[in-house]
Amino acid sequence: MRLLLERMARAPYPPLHTLSPEVARQAYAKSAEVLEVPKPKLARVQDWSIPTRDGGALPARLVAPSRDPGLPVLLYLHGGGFTIGSIDTHDTLCRVLAQGSGCAVLSVGYRLAPEYRFPTAVHDAWDALRWLADTGAAALDVDAARIAIGGDSAGGTLAAVAAIQARDAGLALALQLLIYPGTTARQDTPSHATYARGPLLDKAQIDWFFAQYIRADQRDDWRFAPLLADDLEGVAPAWIGLAECDPLVDEGLLYGDRLRMAGVGVELEIYRGVVHGFVQMGRALPEARQFHHDAAAALRAALGP
Repeated sequence: MRLLLERMARAPYPPLHTLSPEVARQAYAKSAEVLEVPKPKLARVQDWSIPTRDGGALPARLVAPSRDPGLPVLLYLHGGGFTIGSIDTHDTLCRVLAQGSGCAVLSVGYRLAPEYRFPTAVHDAWDALRWLADTGAAALDVDAARIAIGGDSAGGTLAAVAAIQARDAGLALALQLLIYPGTTARQDTPSHATYARGPLLDKAQIDWFFAQYIRADQRDDWRFAPLLADDLEGVAPAWIGLAECDPLVDEGLLYGDRLRMAGVGVELEIYRGVVHGFVQMGRALPEARQFHHDAAAALRAALGP
């Protein structure tokens, strides 16, 4: 990890927070899969469109290791601080999870800030999940009775929030797969202080992301900070994967504790010596490849064959 970070530091690329959102998206898209494992070739890759409550349409991509009907499905929400990222930047990761778990993965391109500020991404995530459970599963020929939700970073936040909304709506989910999710309102945990200068994800970048996404007076809304949710009893069981050297590691631990105190089943893994974003560095990091194995195993255990 240290050698990889040194190589990144020598690259002549400006920090994302010094760019406009559009240029930051382009820069991230160019670099997102450079360190990924080779992209798996899967039996089924299908682009789709998901309707939203306001008449919009979200891009989505279903990937699956077979064309068998009735596969269980993971709805996946990509990371990127609610501002960057897409179904393309996380395509390899979703394919790896599908290949390893045997389930289908539906990756959803929720709308990004600053063009679409909070709570649009929250609405989009819930609209996609509701659509999948109500009519999308039949259209996609996947199993509406075996649905999981997951995501990394900002996508992990959205997945955690959607899991609470699913509980409230009576929609049973098999698992919430949370990869270094953001869960706090104020980013004031000890790990935020420890890793304020990074590596890779630092305070300046986090502040920039959230300035694009949400007003200061909205940050205590539990849909931004699920740690503030009043009640977590009855939400889907969770598998949480964290990076040790990450500003977000403490809030991931705290969220796991809140879930356990509410009687929710939690499996939590801290990957030692790695940083935020490591799960997409499998070409270089054995810890990323171990994560791929562990997350796929959790999906298999929750969703069944």
